Amino acid sequence: MLKIHKNIVLDEDQKPVAVQIPISEFEQLEEIIENYGLAQLMDEVKDDELLSVQEAKEHYRSLK
Repeated sequence: MLKIHKNIVLDEDQKPVAVQIPISEFEQLEEIIENYGLAQLMDEVKDDELLSVQEAKEHYRSLK
């Protein structure tokens, strides 16, 4: 499990309003979230029809 070192930012009433984390930990979180999203998208299309290389090229050309 990723250990997150956080600093809580308080407003003038001492209420939490934000969290600061080291950039390296933020980048790790970003990568985890991106990989999770990619896995979800791959799951969504796993049963979709596959295109040949030629069909894929034609499809991408039609999007322009």
